[in-house]
Amino acid sequence: MIVVMNPGVSKEEIEEVEKRLKNLGFGVHRSTGENRTIIGAIGAPKEDARDALQVMPSVEKVVIISQPFKMVSREFKQERTSFNVGGVEIGGQGVVLMAGPCAVEGRDAYLEAAEAVKKAGAQILRGGAYKPRTSPYSFQGLEEEGLKIMAEAREKTGMPFITEVLDQHSVEVVAQYADIVQVGTRNMQNFKLLRELGFIDRPVLVKRGMSATIEEWLMAAEYIVSGGNSMVILCERGIRTFETYTRNTLDISAVPIAKELSHLPVFVDPSHGTGNWRWVAPMSLAAVAAGADGLLVEVHPRPTEALSDGAQSLTPEKFQQMIELVEKVAQSIDRSLQPAV
Repeated sequence: MIVVMNPGVSKEEIEEVEKRLKNLGFGVHRSTGENRTIIGAIGAPKEDARDALQVMPSVEKVVIISQPFKMVSREFKQERTSFNVGGVEIGGQGVVLMAGPCAVEGRDAYLEAAEAVKKAGAQILRGGAYKPRTSPYSFQGLEEEGLKIMAEAREKTGMPFITEVLDQHSVEVVAQYADIVQVGTRNMQNFKLLRELGFIDRPVLVKRGMSATIEEWLMAAEYIVSGGNSMVILCERGIRTFETYTRNTLDISAVPIAKELSHLPVFVDPSHGTGNWRWVAPMSLAAVAAGADGLLVEVHPRPTEALSDGAQSLTPEKFQQMIELVEKVAQSIDRSLQPAV
């Protein structure tokens, strides 16, 4: 349920409505826009509660939200959510490029990759310090040492970075270093982790689960936003289907659907979505044409030497060529690429 306040209401009137909601047993979340304030009432909707609120002179209307995801829905907030990360606007008019190797493999290799993606035109570094792998014998990442290397790369390039968190126990250490925390596909329904991420002061990128519906994906974001952290990015990364030519089936239709249902920024990961570097550029163009606010792309100076996901990694040269095409597509829909930091 949402309570739309009249334009120009005072702070005291807003607090009076919030107090009434709490007395009625609701949790409260305030969203202040350019023209008016909206108060989200978290809890089961009650007809008598709506009637009690609608008679208050400071309240314009009370709306029962029909979707199971409340606070991330367009019904709760019409304006697109945007926020700044290290000088980069997420969810604005500009398309954002996050790029880097799948894993932080070592200091020299990562610093080389960071300089390469910055030169090519990326705005945000990506890389895995903690790596969830299907096989227990595969490279699992450098953990905190990897985070320190990424922090050094940020100092050298001026670019913020995103990295994955594996569980609620490692949230504190990852958030200490990272500018954006990533929830991987395997953790999209790790509800204890999602709840923990609702309490941190860091943006969180939530990848769609490999077998998740769009509604389940949005409900995962709801866990974080309802905990108090409104800086959430949705990321489509392909779903598991019967098709075997690609690693996953990249669901481009999820982009306009998620943007219609939710006010959150929507990104696409074409690298995991296809599993083959040859198809990363075409699917990146399709994602931007569909309205994606950004791309999460794996780039490695020497993909044949990569410890993970080399087959889907672009070289810096191919990444730069892709960016030139992405810019043209963005301009065709009255958008542009974010300027480099």
